[in-house]
Amino acid sequence: MAESGEALLKKVYYENCPGCKVEQRNEIHRGIPVKEFSYVSLATLCTSLPISSLYPFVYFMFYMLSRDISDTLCFLKGSAFMFGRALTSIIWGVIADRYGRKPVIVIGTVSVILFNTLFGLSTNFWMALWMRFLLGSFNGLLGPIKAYAVEVSRKEHHAIGLSLVSTANAIGLIIGPALGGFLAQPAEKYPNLFSNDSLFARKHYTSTMKVKKSTRTKIWSRLLIVLIRNLTKK
Repeated sequence: MAESGEALLKKVYYENCPGCKVEQRNEIHRGIPVKEFSYVSLATLCTSLPISSLYPFVYFMFYMLSRDISDTLCFLKGSAFMFGRALTSIIWGVIADRYGRKPVIVIGTVSVILFNTLFGLSTNFWMALWMRFLLGSFNGLLGPIKAYAVEVSRKEHHAIGLSLVSTANAIGLIIGPALGGFLAQPAEKYPNLFSNDSLFARKHYTSTMKVKKSTRTKIWSRLLIVLIRNLTKK
């Protein structure tokens, strides 16, 4: 009988196996993976910002796009993101399990940058509504990000990784409205910086989306490099 604490089966690592590389890394590095956890936190933060960033100016934006705005239309606009996410979350989870987390993360990254910018450039109510719906529908990132947080850490650090995801998500929901309200209507608030003939004067809410887009692009580009190199599933 094997002595207490002795492994009954010998661990075997195969070459060109992403999962084996991560397991070996976790065996060697017993500390908290600070770098990987920081990427997870930043990615989650950028994912949660679009959820609530529009609430300070959603009514004014729709009134500008359509004078016949109603409470029902405002409700549809505000809920379009979460409705799209609710419809597709399980589908993205199935895709991530079957084809790997990498394509889901890449698609979600591109969709956040693309649809959020198009939302700020919307020319009518229905375009804005569809952009929010598509943004939520293609935003299947939280599941793969949680899986990544667990995979790159040892068992005793799993709770820390998942707690960072929840904390970053909550912070994004808090600062999202503040950021959206601060950057809305820049030509009126900051006439010394933005001309009345500029795009920001014609599209009052473009600066909100563009600033968040530039921030996300930098964070996501770095995050993708790390994920593509370290993901256990292709």
